[in-house]
Amino acid sequence: MESPHGVYRIGDRGEAVAEIVGKLQRLGLLTGGHDVYDEATAHAVRGFQQQRGLMIDGIVGPQTYQAIDDARWRLGDRLLTYVPSHPLSGDDVQALQAKLQELGFAVARVDGIFAADTQRAVTEFQRNMGLPADGTCGPSTFKALQRIRPMATGGRPDALRAREAVRAAGPRLSGKTVVIDPGHGGFDHGWEGYGLRESDIAYDLASRIEGRLGATGVRAYLSRGRDQGPDELSRAAFANETDANLCVSLHTDGSMNPEAQGVATYFYGNDLHGATSSVGEQFAGLVQREIVARTDLLDCRTHAKTWDLLRRTKMPAVRLEIGYVTNPHDSARLADPAFRDVVAESIVVAIQRVYLPPEQDAATGMLRLGQLTV
Repeated sequence: MESPHGVYRIGDRGEAVAEIVGKLQRLGLLTGGHDVYDEATAHAVRGFQQQRGLMIDGIVGPQTYQAIDDARWRLGDRLLTYVPSHPLSGDDVQALQAKLQELGFAVARVDGIFAADTQRAVTEFQRNMGLPADGTCGPSTFKALQRIRPMATGGRPDALRAREAVRAAGPRLSGKTVVIDPGHGGFDHGWEGYGLRESDIAYDLASRIEGRLGATGVRAYLSRGRDQGPDELSRAAFANETDANLCVSLHTDGSMNPEAQGVATYFYGNDLHGATSSVGEQFAGLVQREIVARTDLLDCRTHAKTWDLLRRTKMPAVRLEIGYVTNPHDSARLADPAFRDVVAESIVVAIQRVYLPPEQDAATGMLRLGQLTV
C-alpha cells in the first residue's frame, strides 16, 4: 500500500481517505461511516500513531499510511518471502521475527520488514525442521512455528548479539564508521524561529561532529550535502550502504507554544510488539545524558519511536531534537557557535562511551576529546 498523494488531513475526501477510514474501522479505532477526513478520523489516527511510535500529528503521511496497512496483517494471512526490490512489511512479519527470535534463530531486529536476515533465519528454521529450506514462509512453515516452544533463554537473543558485536568491535574509535544525518535540507528548512533554520543548524552541527570524529580516525559520512534534502528512506539506505557502526540524526524542534524547550533523543523501539534496539537505547541514553550534563538545555529524556530512519537502518541509530528554535532561551543557545561546539563534543564522547567497557568508562560529563581512545 503506497500513499498516492502523500498527505491526508482534516477536510480531505476521496478514494484514499475512504481506504484509510475503512482500515481504521477494521482495526477497531474508528466507528461509524465516514466519507471525509473529519475530527474523529484525526483522533483515531493520533491514537494509532501513539500506539505505533510514530509522529503524533493526526495527519496521514507516507509512513503512517504504510503503518496502517502493515497493521492489518496477521501471521498466516499471506505467503512471506524475500523480495529484494520491495521487501514485505507488516505485523505478520513482526510476529514471525519475534517467534524466530524466541526460538533462537538470528534475526537482526524485530522491525516488521522481511529482509535478507529474516529470510536466512526462516531458511535455518526450515532446515532444522526438515522442511524445504527455501526461505519462504508458507503453510507448512507456519504450522511448524506453531508447534515449537521457545528455546532461547537468558535474555533477548538479538540484544545479546548486539552487545557482543559492540564488545568485539573494541574500545578504539579509529577504524569505525559513523553516519551523521543533518535533518531536512534543500527546500525543506524544517522549523524556523529567531532567525534560525533547523536545516542550517543541523548541517553546521554535523560538520563540527564530522571534523572531531575524523581527528580520532573515524570514517564519518554526512547523509546529505548542504543544499540537498533526501527523504528518510534514502538517508537510511545511504547509512546501510556505508556499513556504518552507528548513525546519528540531527534535528532541532519547534512548537506553536514559545515556552516549549529542551533536548530529547530517540531510538528504535515499539512497545506494542516489544521490539527495541538495545544498543540504540543505550546510545540514546549516553547522548542525552552528555548533552544535559554539559549544557543548560531542559532534559526531555529518551523515547522509543519507529520513524523510518531508526527502523530501517541496520546499525544502532539515534535521532536528536536539540533545543527549540521557537523558544527564546534555546534559540539563543543554538545561535552561539561555542554552544554548538559543546553539543558536538557531547555527541562524540557519547559515541566513544558506547564502546568503552565499564572499567574504562568515565562519569557523564567528564570525558574530553583529548582523552578518547583512538
